[in-house]
Amino acid sequence: MAVLLAAFLAIAACSGDPGASTGAAPADETSAASTPQKGGEITVLEDSAFAGSWPTGLDPATNTTGGANIAMMGAIYGGLFLLTANGDGGDAKVTPNQAESYELLDGGKTVKIKIRRGVTFSDGTPFDAEAVVFNLKRNLGATCTCTPKWPLVKDGIDVEGGDTVVLRFTRPYASVINAFPISNVNWIVSPTALKQLGDDKFRVTPVGAGPFTVVSNQLSSELVLERNAQYFKDGLPYLDKLTFKSIGGDQAAYQALLAGQAHAYEGMNTVPLMEQAQSGGRLTVTMQPPTSPYVVQLNSKATPFDDERARQAIYYATDFEAIAKGLFKDRFPVSQSFTAPGGLFHHDAVPGYRGHDLARAKQLVQELGGLNVELGTLGNYVAKQVMIALQTQWQEAGITTTIKDYQLSTLVQQFNSGKWHAMLQTAGAWDPAGGVGVAFRFASTSPFSGVADKALDDMFAEAEGTVDPAERDAIYTKAGQYISDKSYAPFGLAFAPTNLTAKGVHGPGLTTRIPPLVVNSGVLWDEVWRSQ
Repeated sequence: MAVLLAAFLAIAACSGDPGASTGAAPADETSAASTPQKGGEITVLEDSAFAGSWPTGLDPATNTTGGANIAMMGAIYGGLFLLTANGDGGDAKVTPNQAESYELLDGGKTVKIKIRRGVTFSDGTPFDAEAVVFNLKRNLGATCTCTPKWPLVKDGIDVEGGDTVVLRFTRPYASVINAFPISNVNWIVSPTALKQLGDDKFRVTPVGAGPFTVVSNQLSSELVLERNAQYFKDGLPYLDKLTFKSIGGDQAAYQALLAGQAHAYEGMNTVPLMEQAQSGGRLTVTMQPPTSPYVVQLNSKATPFDDERARQAIYYATDFEAIAKGLFKDRFPVSQSFTAPGGLFHHDAVPGYRGHDLARAKQLVQELGGLNVELGTLGNYVAKQVMIALQTQWQEAGITTTIKDYQLSTLVQQFNSGKWHAMLQTAGAWDPAGGVGVAFRFASTSPFSGVADKALDDMFAEAEGTVDPAERDAIYTKAGQYISDKSYAPFGLAFAPTNLTAKGVHGPGLTTRIPPLVVNSGVLWDEVWRSQ
């Protein structure tokens, strides 16, 4: 699931270039870094509060935290499509991978995806259009929060010509391809292996067509993978072995890297540790482009935020500019909508956005006869720092705030219960129409939304179906204005986690910049390598 942060560059501000990858490898690595080497192994650490938790396994149809586990899912399954970028994070685009090509027809109501010939699952069975259709139908009925909500016609998925998957929608849905890399429909399992193993065994030892195969899987603890001998890309993957380990947060991960117990950590967000890593020179520090700003979600479906005055009071009591300056030394930009500089359709300001106005906040709280709020988040350094700052700011306006931090699974349960007031989460994605994009936080049909507004739903649907990027930009700008006018949720820091890697480790999205999909970037694990 996609909760947590969204991306900016912690130490890049120190270099004077917020778009740069800082903490570059030592000079003696420069020449080696340009020549990938085959062989070796690495261990990658994942925070147990997010990507390091996979309690229901790694089957795309039953993994309830699939959006958090993109690293592992990508290593096992690869993906029909991938988000790629040049080394500094620019020119980001979705490119076919196990898919060979695609085309949009009927103004975006029909999508044809041609499946690449010659791909096989690691069990030797064919990766073909029939297998993809089987997976799409299965995954669309899944419990994962990364399951897309496609507006399909009845029986709207079928095979054409043996190698082409056809999707037919009730309305134009031109953004569907951009949404693939962050949705469970991107990860295709072997139907044969699934049938042979059964659901319970398969979720522990799944079989895909990605660069690596499962050796062992201790849920939410350790996943050991080895090179897939059936992988369709010649010469790849470079690594012989890839291990993911869950670890209890940034400090433990940082110490493990320094002690040589692991080679990489995805998702560092503790700013002092980033600074230590930057100045220490022993690790490579890579910050990703920001795509999803923090947002204070307000549950307008329930008391107290079904009263617009209460929502306005939160806007006026909140000063994210002060938080950015006071806590984070202006390292992270502040957004006023559900986009950030590293993603599509970003604009710096929303006209008429309610800024900090303490006197107005106090007045509204008095009109309401007081305001008591429970504010929750997924526990991590930045979120906790922001939560405490918000609690202090809101207290000045007379708002009594109780703060809570959750593990991922309990956070999902809290959202599903509907019994929540406010949540500090992230909103948006590289493409706002992505599976965990703006609709994830603001659409009436999402269990992770605090909003039920048909006018907003209609804007999202119109933007999703629009082929022309300029027209989509205009619609999303209008939606951002509407969210602001209705005081549905104040936006804040556009922050992203940082990857730390040991000397000699290289790879796209790990030591280069790719816009984050869901919190972390989609690392291209087949191209990750280690100099010997």
